[in-house]
Amino acid sequence: MTTPASVKIVEVGPRDGLQNESAAVAADAKVAFIEALADAGLLVVEATSFVSPTAVPQLADADEVFPRIRRRAGVRYPVLVPNMKGMERAEAAGADAVAVFTAASETFTQRNIGMTIAGSLAAFTPVLARATELGWWRRGYVSTAFGCPYEGTVDGRRVVEITEALLELGCDEVSIGDTIGVAEPDGVRERCAALLDRVPRERLALHLHDTHGRALANVEAGLEMGIATYDVSAGGTGGCPFAPGAPGNLATEMLCGLLDRLGIGHGVDAGAVAAAGMTLRAHLLQS
Repeated sequence: MTTPASVKIVEVGPRDGLQNESAAVAADAKVAFIEALADAGLLVVEATSFVSPTAVPQLADADEVFPRIRRRAGVRYPVLVPNMKGMERAEAAGADAVAVFTAASETFTQRNIGMTIAGSLAAFTPVLARATELGWWRRGYVSTAFGCPYEGTVDGRRVVEITEALLELGCDEVSIGDTIGVAEPDGVRERCAALLDRVPRERLALHLHDTHGRALANVEAGLEMGIATYDVSAGGTGGCPFAPGAPGNLATEMLCGLLDRLGIGHGVDAGAVAAAGMTLRAHLLQS
C-alpha cells in the first residue's frame, strides 16, 4: 500500500464533539466555533445534527445555528440527519451536505437510534434519495466497527456489508468508527484490508477515538493502508451519549502534529484550531 501524500481532515467537533457535553452552549458560540474551524483551513466541518431535540438536547438549536453560519467557499458543512423529518429541517435551514448513521452491532443500533440495522438503512433510503436529487454531498457512518460496548467483538464481514449498503444507497463516503476506542493497529489494518477488497479507497474514512491512547497509532496503520480521510474533533471533545465508555475523539491538533512529523500534507492551521477549541471550552466552563 502507498501512504497518501496528503490527508483530508473532517472536523466533527461542532456535532460529535458537543453532543455529549451536558453544559449548554449558546447558539452564538456554536456559530463562532464553526466559522473559526473553517477559517483554520478545515475543508469539511460537520456543523450540527437534525435529530430529535429530546434525544440530543445540546443540538436542539440546529434550526437556528445552521442558517447563521458564514460559509467559506470550498468548505463543506454536512449535517447529521436520521430520517425524512430531519431531512426536511435540514433543507429548510439551507444545508447542502448530509450524513446518516448506523452501526455494525444490533444492540448499539437499537440503543443509539431505536431501530435495527436493517431498519436504519430503510429509514436512510428516502433521505439519501432526496439528497441525491438535490445534488447534496452524502456521507455515511458505521459505528462500533471495531467493537461494541454491549456485544463485544464485531464481525468484520458485517462492517463490509453495511459499508457497501450505504454506498449503494448513494453515500459518497463512508466513515468507519471505533466508537469506544478499542481498536489496535493490527485490527485497523485487518478491517481496512477487508474493506479495500470491496470498496474504493477514496470512499473510506476512519473515525478513531482515543479512549485508550491508541488513536495516533491507529491513524498510522490506516495511512499504511492508504486511507486518506480522518475524522477529528478540536480539543478531543466528544463521544457518543449512547455508548458507555466512549469519551475522547481524536484531537484535530494531535492529528495535524502527526501528519506534520510524517511529512503528509493537510492544509490546517493547528494553532488556530487549538484556539477555537479553547474558546469553546471557556463557554462550556461558564455554562
